Amino acid sequence: MENKIKKPITAKVVKTAMNKSAVVSVERLVKHPVNGKYIKRSTKYHIHDENNQCNVGDLIKIKQCRPISKTKTWTLVED
Repeated sequence: MENKIKKPITAKVVKTAMNKSAVVSVERLVKHPVNGKYIKRSTKYHIHDENNQCNVGDLIKIKQCRPISKTKTWTLVED
């Protein structure tokens, strides 16, 4: 089985109330199937933040990793 290297995703920090964790929102543009306009869609991910260095509103880069807990499968790359 091959290891595919995925490039980091840019996300915005939404919540930092947990220890060593944060919730981020990733936005993407999706084309509407009928009228062709682009619509913003967002997805929330729980990330692992080892040093608690994220603050609400920061733009950060995240990458996928092994499961750290039930919901955390993303980790912080750079602040």
